[in-house]
Amino acid sequence: MAEVRRVLIGVLAVLAALAAVVLFRAWRLEPPPVSDPPAAPIAFDPDSAAERLAAAIRVPSVSRDGAAADTAAFVELALRIETMFPRAHGALARETVGAGSLLYEWTGSDPSAAPVLLLAHLDVVPAEEDRWTHPPFGGAVEGGFVWGRGALDDKASALAILEAVEALLAAGFEPRRTVLVALGHDEEVGGRDGAARMGALLAARGVRPALVLDEGYAVLEGLAPGVEGPVAMVGIQEKGSVSVDLIARGPGGHSSMPPRETATLILARALLRIGDHRPETRLTGSVEATFETLAPHMDLAYRAMFGNRWLFRPLIVRILAFSPESNALVRTTTAPTMLQGSPKENVLPETARAVVNFRIHPGDSVAGILAHVVETVDDPRVEVVLRGGFGTEASPAAPDSGAAWEALSRSIRQTLGTRVVAPGLVVGATDSRHYVHLTGSVYRFLPLRLTSDNLPRVHGVDERIAVDDYARMIRFYAQLLRNVQDGLP
Repeated sequence: MAEVRRVLIGVLAVLAALAAVVLFRAWRLEPPPVSDPPAAPIAFDPDSAAERLAAAIRVPSVSRDGAAADTAAFVELALRIETMFPRAHGALARETVGAGSLLYEWTGSDPSAAPVLLLAHLDVVPAEEDRWTHPPFGGAVEGGFVWGRGALDDKASALAILEAVEALLAAGFEPRRTVLVALGHDEEVGGRDGAARMGALLAARGVRPALVLDEGYAVLEGLAPGVEGPVAMVGIQEKGSVSVDLIARGPGGHSSMPPRETATLILARALLRIGDHRPETRLTGSVEATFETLAPHMDLAYRAMFGNRWLFRPLIVRILAFSPESNALVRTTTAPTMLQGSPKENVLPETARAVVNFRIHPGDSVAGILAHVVETVDDPRVEVVLRGGFGTEASPAAPDSGAAWEALSRSIRQTLGTRVVAPGLVVGATDSRHYVHLTGSVYRFLPLRLTSDNLPRVHGVDERIAVDDYARMIRFYAQLLRNVQDGLP
């Protein structure tokens, strides 16, 4: 008994010492001091800017999978934009790329300074009018909001960039560093005719930007656990994507005399195996950087956990994997999205097909996911085909320090009402992936406050943006264009 007592005392002493270390490390974590000069004022009329955004929303520049771009809509939108921003179109060179993308160049006075490149897109997803408070393409300005498809994703960003340029020109601002603005027309369907062509065009011209900024994360309110106040999340990396066709074949015939194994049953078992054997979880890279930055701003309980990841890493990963939103940060996700079988309820299909979409974690690869699917299905009756013949790897990670990051972070703090700027992994796909070959400093951030209320409006019903939030977006872009003129390569 005395020996057991000594062992227990020793174990308790070790646990007490470990707890003391954890709490001491958490207590010592403090946010780094930040001191920014106030943002320079910029003169513009927020109400007039809101009306111009509404006018752009009234053009239904919709992208649909498998359909050609509505060229007439993008021509009309380009004409409206040209009319609404006369100074910008007088001072900047503009060219149309593909069916409707717009590439602007505001030439700086110093040709040796690397340019900055701002991205946004002019196309939107379809919208059904049922349940909308205002028609999705009505462009209503009411109750302090601009309503309609594109108010959040992403006409607001495109128009806010042009509003900032227009206001800076009116103020007599002359950039030392060239400013490029690329507005894609097909981001919602992959960006291959718009952003991909503009990226290739810039590469052919030898353009190597000091900073590229696209949509992505935003200022999140109440969505960062353990952190009081808003947090600006900036995407420094983006997950890849690949879709796989699973094709099962079996005897056809009448459903009244089905064989034991049909194509649909074979396919269903394959899908179940894929769902039950998902790629492994991990906490690395850009997600690790998120918690490295946020930990000092968390309350003590969260700080003790996320500030001591050397000890709590397995627990953190299990917690993150619990919800769909955070699970996407720690693994390649698996999502069966399309099913196809018989054209009639009493006919056995000879071929059953499913599409499974994987969003690829930076620790995985397209080839590795394909091998995982083949190994997991483990059935010669199921053909595994790379859909479209290609996939997209996860992007390289941009630095979360250095001149470009500091210019971006400072602009956020000066204009958007938050002191916390954290790097992160973007789980969706943006046009930015078509520009990563130009520079290592590609960031993904929409200068907008997103809450649990307006987050579902993105691609959803009653998409809208507050006029005040839109004004902050314009101030952000204007301040960023000032801040990047010096200090970058």
